[in-house]
Amino acid sequence: MPLLAIPPPYDFELSTERLRSWGPDLANLWNEGGYLRVVAGREVRIEPTAGGVLVEPLDAELESVVRHLLGLPFDLDGFTEFARSEPVLEALVARLPGLRPLLVPDPWEALVTSITAQQVSLFAAFAIRNRLIERFGERGVRAWAFPTRSTIARASEEELLALGFSRRKAEYVVGLARSELTLERLAELSDEEVHAELRAQRGLGAWTADWFLARHLGRPRAWPAGDLAVRKAVSAFYGGGRQLDEQEVRAIGARFDPFQNLSAHTLLVGLRVGA
Repeated sequence: MPLLAIPPPYDFELSTERLRSWGPDLANLWNEGGYLRVVAGREVRIEPTAGGVLVEPLDAELESVVRHLLGLPFDLDGFTEFARSEPVLEALVARLPGLRPLLVPDPWEALVTSITAQQVSLFAAFAIRNRLIERFGERGVRAWAFPTRSTIARASEEELLALGFSRRKAEYVVGLARSELTLERLAELSDEEVHAELRAQRGLGAWTADWFLARHLGRPRAWPAGDLAVRKAVSAFYGGGRQLDEQEVRAIGARFDPFQNLSAHTLLVGLRVGA
């Protein structure tokens, strides 16, 4: 299997921890210590090795997607240096060496996943997402390709209702699929412009836009202050024993500038694994 080098420190299992937190994800499948995902119609296996990861198959097209998927755009060296000035982060980084958050490489998948997760537990969201994948996706050898935008554009809201979507979420997903929003163009826009474009679409609010910036585009200053899990994590490490509200969490984000995104991921993983 070809080697994709990743600068040390890098902990593959810690970095992929999210894949195993809320049950199996058919489009991002954990399999015998490795990670399976369909990329450009081909099932790709990624597994840890000294100096990075082994990827099979790997060519120039796939490497670009895999590098984004594994969070290689993140400036971890800069973040580690920054964390030395922030005692809570410094302690977490020391306890979570090699954490490099995953990114969702496809903008359509990122948005649909966020819609399924609106106002429900992540366990429920993953179950509904898997039913969507089985109904409309294409299966590789073991992993599934996430359903394409064009496939969902041809689906009916009733078909999504049968999978466990609420009426509104079915409307949002089908509406997004049929909209004129050019998702690939969003990567060329500023954070503020991305927010404006997404929030103009029915069913996509600030929470979805924040996570799109954080988990798809990997923008360094993305700070999903309105997310309940982020609020819990910030409260646990900075709340002094009390639950902080969204405004307080948003204000605290300024202390992490320009590394809000990596700070959020570090706090979330730190809380989940008890670091």
